[in-house]
Amino acid sequence: MKEPLVRPVSPEGNPEIQELIKFFDETLGFCPKSVLTMQIRPAIGKAFINLNKAVMANHGRVTSALKRLIGYMASFTAGCRYCQAHTIRAAERYGAQQEQLENIWEYRTHPAFNDAERAALDLAVAASAIPNAVDDTIRENLRKYWDEGEIVEMMGVIALFGYLNRWNDTMGTEMEEGAIESGSKYLSNKGWEIGKHQY
Repeated sequence: MKEPLVRPVSPEGNPEIQELIKFFDETLGFCPKSVLTMQIRPAIGKAFINLNKAVMANHGRVTSALKRLIGYMASFTAGCRYCQAHTIRAAERYGAQQEQLENIWEYRTHPAFNDAERAALDLAVAASAIPNAVDDTIRENLRKYWDEGEIVEMMGVIALFGYLNRWNDTMGTEMEEGAIESGSKYLSNKGWEIGKHQY
């Protein structure tokens, strides 16, 4: 794309957006331009932030780091480079092991991942595929390790990134420097590139 479908709003002089920036400074180190685009219709931006907070809240065993790795595999499956860079950055910031960050594509066999994590990441891939590939095998394996509340948490992450993958790939959201840095560090050796998200 020659330019984004819609440009983000400027945060200058807007107290509500300044609050959003504080929230995302903690999670990513910057406010995503996708959120600033949603702010063109503030109700959408606000609803997204509230959903994001609810979905990413840490309730226990589905850790903050695992949620970001689930978001990464969902975004990888959907092909959204913007969200891939954001989720791998957030996984790092929320304490994912270095070995997991560097070997996320080999999660099915790499010793950095346990069987419960593999089941969760299998769900992310199957649920993000088109057509959807969740079947009895995925279900039975997942339920060996996770209870219904934890599965709901995982599906919240996968569905949230389904929204973000469509939003950012369609909008052609310009990628931020911090996301480019993390994408280059962890993902470029497997073919990741900025793609349409640079102008």
